[in-house]
Amino acid sequence: MSETHRSQSNNERIENSENQHRRVVIENSHGEKLVGVLQDTGSTETVVICHGFQSSKDRIPMRTIANVFESAKITTFRFDFAGNGESQGSFQYGNYRREAEDLRSVLQHLRGENRVISAIIGHSKGGNVVLLYAAKYKAVEIVVNISGRFFLERAIEGRLGKDYMKRIKENGFIDVRNRKGKFEYRVTEESLKDRLTTNTHEACLSIHENCRVLTVHGSDDRIVSVTEASEFAKYIKNHKLCLIEGADHEFTSHQHQLASTVLSFFKKDDDNDGVVSTSDQVPMRSVVPITSRI
Repeated sequence: MSETHRSQSNNERIENSENQHRRVVIENSHGEKLVGVLQDTGSTETVVICHGFQSSKDRIPMRTIANVFESAKITTFRFDFAGNGESQGSFQYGNYRREAEDLRSVLQHLRGENRVISAIIGHSKGGNVVLLYAAKYKAVEIVVNISGRFFLERAIEGRLGKDYMKRIKENGFIDVRNRKGKFEYRVTEESLKDRLTTNTHEACLSIHENCRVLTVHGSDDRIVSVTEASEFAKYIKNHKLCLIEGADHEFTSHQHQLASTVLSFFKKDDDNDGVVSTSDQVPMRSVVPITSRI
């Protein structure tokens, strides 16, 4: 191939990539503009990916999952919740149900463009959000919960300090700072109450049995204990649990394994039921089949 043809070929690839990755702005129910990226493969079948606490659409594992789905010719849309990333609004602690409404605004917009929402995927807090959406609106057939927290009352003291309830009632808020003492965000009594009254157990029971749900969790997750992953399996009727051995909360060293697991579930390539354990050395296999559903 000549240098001229090679240059033209490279330019075409760059142009095609830019055309496929399109920035989209969607207004939520509060009039705030949510910013997302549509990785359009030409298919109207679309998978929506949601980030976690203080994260964004451009971080791992959201971006990796989108790229793997794109390679499989499946269109994805990943976006920033209000108050996060490029989106408008102020960051709020808690906010689970409001973020579920952000997700609803996104899905309504995409459906208005004649796209078929084939799955919703959420990482960490985003995992809780997609489950809340599925429980309330029952308008999606596949849900993937990655590293979600079942017991939302846990880990609060680690962020807010001891006697947080007493202090927040006295002052009306608690300012969270990082290890260097720099201000990160403010937790109000209202936003704390939002988290404490978000009922994951109730949401899991409300998800329709025709909705296929996958929970993926890393065995070395230090943010959300892997023991919480099995709780989702107890209460969601049509559920599969996959544990990835050695993976942390963001699957830092297990990005491809995570994305491949999610894609396989989406495409129904993996027919195992119950609990599945995977590692880089061991192929996917059934470990403990779940015979009862609560």
